[in-house]
Amino acid sequence: MMEITGNTRLYGIVADPVSQVKTPQTMRKVFDQRGTDGVLVPMHVSSENLPAFVQGLRSVLNFGGMIATVPHKTAMVDLCDDITPAARMVGAVNIVRRNSDGSLSGDILDGQGFVGGLRQHGIEPKSLRVFLGGAGGAAKAIAFALADAGVARLDLYNRTQAKAQDIIARLQAVYPMVAMAAVGASPVGYDLVINATSLGMRPEDPFPFDVSGLSADQTVAEIIMTPTLTPLLAVAQEKGCRIQFGLPMLECQIELMADFMGVAK
Repeated sequence: MMEITGNTRLYGIVADPVSQVKTPQTMRKVFDQRGTDGVLVPMHVSSENLPAFVQGLRSVLNFGGMIATVPHKTAMVDLCDDITPAARMVGAVNIVRRNSDGSLSGDILDGQGFVGGLRQHGIEPKSLRVFLGGAGGAAKAIAFALADAGVARLDLYNRTQAKAQDIIARLQAVYPMVAMAAVGASPVGYDLVINATSLGMRPEDPFPFDVSGLSADQTVAEIIMTPTLTPLLAVAQEKGCRIQFGLPMLECQIELMADFMGVAK
């Protein structure tokens, strides 16, 4: 059992809600492997209180950094003092480092983690036809990472179509060789179908898109970690689809997150 002392370095994960996060347990293993006297704690912060919360962290001298998740990834861009080119291109931040002078630096690692998780489980995205549901911070990062991985087609669905079109405009400027479009709610005809929204965390949530046409020749992937088997994945499994859980996305970026926050090896 770890003992927290006055020398323990603090890290956090900020979300709303926050009860579903798996990062504290996963990061604990990284701290143990690296011999780090640190603890990462869940921080439940609403969107309206996020700016004041982040400002306060600048003065906490033993605070090393934090992970940002739903719904704060996009808002975190303007709350950091500097962000990486990748985060600026995506328009979202999911990892923040507090520097010694109190300034905050941000990066986005969701896309790398998602693609790494696919490959870890034998799913190579290159040349696949992909349907991506969502247009938030995680969806943007995943879209850029998939385009970079060389997918043949990347179509985006979002209830607010303008948000999907904005992502496509950003992508096409960098990856003009990838065919893409903003599409409707049906994922029929795609090799890989992805839910990059928060829909599915609560039992009363609707499906993120139309699941009626899913077929056994498709792979259906989630970014949600709790529940492990979301309603979407349960339906996909019933239809004979190959499924990909949400946790591998975290597991494949956790070491990168620790490096960015300055956790010593």
